[in-house]
Order: sequence, then C-alpha cells, then structure tokens
Amino acid sequence: MGEKKLPEGAYDVLIIGGGPGGLTAGLYAARASFRTLLVESGLVMSQITVTHLVENYPGVPDIGGYELVEKFKEQAKKFGLETAYASVSGLERAQIAGMPGWRVKTDAGDFEALAVIVATGANWRKIGVPGEAEFTGRGVSYCATCDGPFYRDREVVVIGGGDTAVQEALFLTNFARRVTIVHRRDRLRATPILRERAAANPKIAFAWDSVVTAIGGTDAVTHVRLAGVKDASMTRDIPADGVFVFIGLVPNTEFLKGVVKLGRDGYIAADRDMKTSEPGIFACGDCIEKLLRQVVTACGDGATAAFSAQLYVEELKGEGYAGR
Repeated sequence: MGEKKLPEGAYDVLIIGGGPGGLTAGLYAARASFRTLLVESGLVMSQITVTHLVENYPGVPDIGGYELVEKFKEQAKKFGLETAYASVSGLERAQIAGMPGWRVKTDAGDFEALAVIVATGANWRKIGVPGEAEFTGRGVSYCATCDGPFYRDREVVVIGGGDTAVQEALFLTNFARRVTIVHRRDRLRATPILRERAAANPKIAFAWDSVVTAIGGTDAVTHVRLAGVKDASMTRDIPADGVFVFIGLVPNTEFLKGVVKLGRDGYIAADRDMKTSEPGIFACGDCIEKLLRQVVTACGDGATAAFSAQLYVEELKGEGYAGR
C-alpha cells in the first residue's frame, strides 16, 4: 500500500488545549513520530495552573499545579511537540494531500491536520447574581491561588461545597482571618479527607442550606446577602472583603457547536476511545462527558486520544498495521 506524505505546513495531529489532557496527548503523538502541533489560547487558563497544591497525582505528591504542567510541557517538547498560541474559532473539513482532514481556524491564521484532539477543558461557572460582574477583580474571584494573598487578615466567603471549593477554602486560611463556606446543602460534597480538614480548621465557618443572592459594596466588596434554600424569606447579610466562587464548570466547547455532538451542558460526547461523532476529531479531559474530572483522568484520556488518533492517521496514510 502506498504511503501518503503530508504537504509542508500540515500536521498529522493538532491538539487544541494546553492542560494535562492536551499535553499528554501531545507527548504520546510526538513520541510516535507524528508531526504534532498543540494550539493553546493565551486567554483561557488551565485550571491546574492556578491550583495551589496537587497531592493526588500518583508518584508526584505535593506539587504545585503550575509546576506540574511545566514538567508536562518540558517532557512533550523533548519529543518534538510544536506549540502555538492562538484562540480557536472553529473547525471545517479540508482535503490534505488527497486525504480527509480538518482546518482549524484561529485568530493567528488557519492550521490543517489529519486528526484533531480537543482538550479545551472547562471554565469556572458564574453564580449570576447582582454584584458578581461588577465586582469581579474588585473582591470577586475564581482563583484563590491568584488572589488569596490580597486578603490577609480579612473576611472572605467561599461559595461551593465540592473538592475545589474546600481545597481553596483551606488554602485561603493561610491569609484570611476567617473563611465562611456557603453551601446550598447541609453537608459538603467534597471527599471525606477534605471535609475533615475543613471541619477541624478553626478559621473556617459554614453557612449551610444557603445561597448567595447578591454581592454588595461600593468601590469594593463589603458583604454578601444570603437566602435560605428551604425558606427564601430567611435572608441575612454577612461581612466579606472577598468572594471566591467554586460552583462547578462550563466546558470550553462553544466553537464546536454544529461540528461534533455535544451532550448535557455542552460537554463533548466521546466514546471510550475518545472518538467523537466526527471521524478524525477526538477529545479528552474536562471538556468531555465523564464521571471524574481530575489531572490523572485527563492524562489517561489524553493518552487514549493520541493513540486513537495515531491509528486513524496511519490508516489514512496507508501505514496501518494489519490486525491491530
């Protein structure tokens, strides 16, 4: 079977997103000697890069998220991964040396590849109450690592009850005088070890069965208004110099509408081999529908996506290994 060659400027595999999933995919694809490009947006920050401490990545205990990602990048580039900074606006079909491929449209020009791996992750969900938008950057934050040091000896509120909310609340106790966790239920959703740490920390207080309905202040945040979940008429204001929001994620998949099948809340529908509804497009990490979103699962997804893309590209180029 005749082997097909790529034209200059085209790639075997193009990866969109520079988090753990994308970088692992880049490592595996580049190490397989594929011409591989990773496109990363300078405007979308991977959540792991602003995580103060990662203590559940096997074999690498107690490492900062930014440091961990830098190690991923260094390792992948050693095998020839190319990188570019650009914001992706869409994908469209393209013919590349007589083979079906994809054109990735960005604000830095178009790129073409036989296979695309989407690893765009997800962004922080907003609560959508009065004062949130107005005070973003002036008391409202979605990153404790970035902004925690500004609240030394001050009162802060953390909204949410999952792992991220509790981890960030614990981190904020390094600076704040008091951290109040506001949660809409009567117990945290976080893992037991984090619940225990939060309960034992004298700087952490809890506002159970409550939601924030407004964030108030003048030039900066001074308080939040709480309402009861079971009785909305039960309202009260509590002092707050800072408000940190950790109530879940929204996948960065807007540019894929009409291109691949999207499931609930905009997450990409991908099978166990990380294949999407469109041949040649694969997905991995926090942007896909799945049960658990952690660094280690993103890395596993990325390795699987890269191997699936490798098999796909080999078949297109007439290099497939019979029986595999």
